[in-house]
Amino acid sequence: MGPTERLARPGRFFGVYLLYCLNPRHRGRVYVGFTVNPVRRVQQHNGGRKKGGAWRTSGRGPWEMVLLVHGFPSSVAALRFEWAWQHPHASRRLAHVGRRTRREAALEFHLRVLAHMLRVPPWARLPLTVRWLRQDFQQDLCPPPPPHMPLAFGPLPPPSRGPGCEAVPNADPEPDLGAEVLCALCTRALQDEEDPLCCPHLGCDLKAHVICLAEEFLREEPGQLLPLEGQCPGCKNSLLWGDLIWLCRSGTEEDEEDLDFHEEHWTDMLEN
Repeated sequence: MGPTERLARPGRFFGVYLLYCLNPRHRGRVYVGFTVNPVRRVQQHNGGRKKGGAWRTSGRGPWEMVLLVHGFPSSVAALRFEWAWQHPHASRRLAHVGRRTRREAALEFHLRVLAHMLRVPPWARLPLTVRWLRQDFQQDLCPPPPPHMPLAFGPLPPPSRGPGCEAVPNADPEPDLGAEVLCALCTRALQDEEDPLCCPHLGCDLKAHVICLAEEFLREEPGQLLPLEGQCPGCKNSLLWGDLIWLCRSGTEEDEEDLDFHEEHWTDMLEN
């Protein structure tokens, strides 16, 4: 499976977006923010502060969300990315990025910063997707994103529950509920409180501890801590590490409520 054929990711969503102002009086202004719900977030920005929008965007709309970077493993990772994109010259990881020139539009500058962010640690090893929500705004990033970060176009697809750790169709209809489930790599039992990683390919029943599969994937990169991709020990298909994590873990309604609160109040805290 190539990087452009990613599996659908259910559960928690963490994204960092780029807004572009279409108001003739303020046209060309941009805004970077964090979101767990892109559709709702742009509506809030265009609705003003009373609707949950940000102070910097209130009364200056309409705003269009033109670019979205998603696939962050946590809200903290996304918020750190957002802060660095907003303040590139305060981030030691982006000290090599030149300041905005007088002839450089705000959109072009933010895309230049983004291109460099995707190439430096810790972001260079995250399973991110760069999604152009408005293809007429698309520009080539220089330098281009790493090979494991696909470019996508158009709105996010509707959430769908991937196969993850669900039973494979046509499997034994009466499984032995008392039997221990073993890690395919270390052969130790998988405990109830553990979230095993499972191969999503139909017909492959591989289940393994997170650390066991990570070590297997890192055989070719012994100096790294986080895998990017690897070959399933069972069916031999290529798997992206980020897809495995997301497919086997999904959020609850309580998680979503907490994230909604986090999104709005983080913005308020930064702007007050």
